[in-house]
Amino acid sequence: EMGFSQGALVAMDVDGSVRALVGGVDYQQSQFNRAVTARRQPGSTFKPFVYLAGMEKGYTPDTIAEDGPIDINGWSPENADGKYAGQMTLRQALALSRNTISALLANDVGPDKVVEAAMRMGISSPLSPVPSIALGTQEVSLLELTAAYTPFANGGIGVIANVITRIEDKDGKVLYEAVPAGPGRVIQPNIVAEMNDMLHAAVEIGTGKRAQLNGWPMAGKTGTSQKARDALFVGYTARMVAGVWLGNDDDVGTKLSGGNVPVEIWSQFMAKAHEGIPVAELPGAFTTPGPLDTQLQPMEQPATERPRKTLVDLLDDIVGGG
Repeated sequence: EMGFSQGALVAMDVDGSVRALVGGVDYQQSQFNRAVTARRQPGSTFKPFVYLAGMEKGYTPDTIAEDGPIDINGWSPENADGKYAGQMTLRQALALSRNTISALLANDVGPDKVVEAAMRMGISSPLSPVPSIALGTQEVSLLELTAAYTPFANGGIGVIANVITRIEDKDGKVLYEAVPAGPGRVIQPNIVAEMNDMLHAAVEIGTGKRAQLNGWPMAGKTGTSQKARDALFVGYTARMVAGVWLGNDDDVGTKLSGGNVPVEIWSQFMAKAHEGIPVAELPGAFTTPGPLDTQLQPMEQPATERPRKTLVDLLDDIVGGG
């Protein structure tokens, strides 16, 4: 028994049209809609917004970072496994969900930039620009979280999730039709390609590697909040984005992780949803990375002419300077 009593699922086309919305295990037992109304900690499913801000600053998936002890003004986040793995690329760090490197990256770009990136992508719940934003400790709904991944799937266009596309009266007269409005482009195409590169690695080599989708290129990210109260997976293809949450209404912990049951439910749902549709590449159809780039990638010089620093230098500063 995995210790969870509730679940929610949201699936939408890449234009934001909601195709499936499951708000709980049994509507007769509870009418509370956990997909729309419940706000829960997204855990590591929030990290793509941290990395998005990092890519926009000029880091790349091949930038080398150090997974080691850190101290950000007295805050010392640890990894889920309690270990440190040393040097790795940002691609590996996101795929393996290393908390230290997410915290380092958020601290480097600034928590305000992480908030800005998340809101631009479609997170509408209030977010505070504090260091722990790096670990997805601030609550969001599954609907907004799934919508906020959609620009990765469609090539960088923001969406406003819509559940009702049209309403007709009995004579077929259209009373309401959703207008495909939205914020337009929210990520540059080259950054979309970098994000899809890293989030593809997360389902190939990372915490989401149990995800299966017969031949479809896919990407996504798992999340597990404190004491496993929340277990999530948000994943996507070029055709559809889906998010799964499992947990309990009373915040009691579970034995889940985002990489087990949520990924299995996602895989089963998405396999059905993709039946008979021709396979499509993810935007930015990234090439499989070659031999690991061990050279530190210097960041592009920001307009403020700060000295160029790699994440390893930054780590030394934080550890050395307390």
